[in-house]
Amino acid sequence: MKIISALRQSVYGWIMILRNEAGWQERFRLTRAGLVTALVLFYLFAFLSVVLASLDVGVPTLQGLFDIMLIQSLWLVALLAGVFGTRFALRDTGAVLPIVIPGIYGLIYYLVLGTLISFAFGILLPILWLGLGWLLFCLGRRGGGWTIGVSAAFAVLTVVLLVGTPLTLYMLTAPVPAA
Repeated sequence: MKIISALRQSVYGWIMILRNEAGWQERFRLTRAGLVTALVLFYLFAFLSVVLASLDVGVPTLQGLFDIMLIQSLWLVALLAGVFGTRFALRDTGAVLPIVIPGIYGLIYYLVLGTLISFAFGILLPILWLGLGWLLFCLGRRGGGWTIGVSAAFAVLTVVLLVGTPLTLYMLTAPVPAA
C-alpha cells in the first residue's frame, strides 16, 4: 500500500508545484528509495499501458513485450538527458533527485493520460505534449531553481526528446521500399 500512497502524495506534490506552493518536496521521497518507488510505478504503468493497447491487436510475444518496455524506457532516458543536459549547460552542481523523481511521476501521468487519450481522441495528443511541457517548465522553476528561459529550454528539450525519440526509432526500424 506504500506504492499507492506514494502515487497519491505525488499527485499532491505536483499540484503544489503547479501552484508554486512551498513544501512540495515533502510530498516526494527525494531519496534513492523514492527513486526506486517512482521507477517501479513507471514500469508498472508502462506494462499496464502495453496490456491495454494489446487488447486491440493481440498479446505481444515475450520479445515484443521486452522491446516495447525498452522503448518505454527511452522516456526515462529523455528525461535524464534533459536534466543532465541543462545542468551541464549551466554547470549546476545541485541535487538531481528533486528534479528527476517528480519528473518520473510526471511521465507516469503522461503515460496514463496518453494511453487513454490515444484510444478516444488521438488528435488531442499534441495538447497533452503542451501540458507535459508546462509540467516540465514548472518543475525546472521549482525543482531546479532555474530561470524562466532555462526552464523553458529544459521543457522544450525534454518534450522534443520524449516525442521525437520513439518516432525516430519507429522510422528506423521500418522496412525500406525497394528502389
